[in-house]
Amino acid sequence: MKRELKTIFLIVMYTTATIISSGQTRPANPFGLVYRGAITENVPGRVNIHPVTYKLNGIVIAANIYFPANYDPSKKYPAVVVAHPNGGVKEQVAGLYAQRMAESGYITIAADASYQGASGGEPRNVDKPAFRIEDIRGMADFITQYAGVKNDRLGLLGICGGGGYSLAAAQTDKRFKAVATLSMFNSGVVRRNGFMNSGLTTIQERLKQASEARAQEAAGGKVLYAADGPMPTEEEELAKIPYDLYREGYNYYGNTHAHPNSTFRYTMSSLLDLMAFDASTNMDLINQPLLMMAGSKADTFYMTDAAFNHATGTKEKELFLIPGATHIQTYYVPEYVNQAMNKLNEFFGKYL
Repeated sequence: MKRELKTIFLIVMYTTATIISSGQTRPANPFGLVYRGAITENVPGRVNIHPVTYKLNGIVIAANIYFPANYDPSKKYPAVVVAHPNGGVKEQVAGLYAQRMAESGYITIAADASYQGASGGEPRNVDKPAFRIEDIRGMADFITQYAGVKNDRLGLLGICGGGGYSLAAAQTDKRFKAVATLSMFNSGVVRRNGFMNSGLTTIQERLKQASEARAQEAAGGKVLYAADGPMPTEEEELAKIPYDLYREGYNYYGNTHAHPNSTFRYTMSSLLDLMAFDASTNMDLINQPLLMMAGSKADTFYMTDAAFNHATGTKEKELFLIPGATHIQTYYVPEYVNQAMNKLNEFFGKYL
């Protein structure tokens, strides 16, 4: 019984992501995309995808740019930066929404976070809020220099953990003229307090572990990782997990939308920064139009609700609930994705 409770507790401590088994093969899609309806080839007259790399603070960033059908670099298009979930990569849900936005006439960019995915940076899987926020700004730097992009019509869409970091980025970066989140996950609050405040009694213990991990790194020792073990895969194990977020998240990241660059782990020392971060802090600095979307059945909704209520600096804000959807279902279930896209088209269409 104690072992079972410990397993559940560790699951609750970490955000939705995956650890891909050693037998995981690369996706058959030529661009590595794993979502339904993904582009398989660039065809004239249709939405096209172009993998690119660029440097951000000395680190090589890997990104995908999606162009609208009949893209003409001599014309001007609105653009949207898409930030992926914690542990996710650009080929999963971020790519899906980037492609769908391109179908609606936007030039979009989805990049792997620095130290993660196909992007550079050592040690691997560092997950610090300041880096993730800078990654979002870096995507804006790159896409606004791209042929055909109208710089004064730049939007931002953040998904899950990328949603929390997008809110933080938009607080100060006013290049983003409209900001949207989907299934926002407040990474720092969950890392500190546990999901639904389930880890309040172990905060100091975990901070001590993170401090010791940092000291070990500084001394040239082995880099320690959190969530660096096999995830539950058996039906009986999954049934013991009390939250939809994690139960469905393991299936999404580890089974239906698995990608070899998507990983569950992050450096233990990252907790020193993560546990001091709160995406809902300084929300009053957002004066841009704001749309926050979440599933009506999402057990993560309390994070969206808190951030939305703190957004007192904008006159144009909307909370949109997708009926019947859980957090993970907004990533891929066609009816829920379509509802989210309809709202995004309405929102960005009005403000971009």
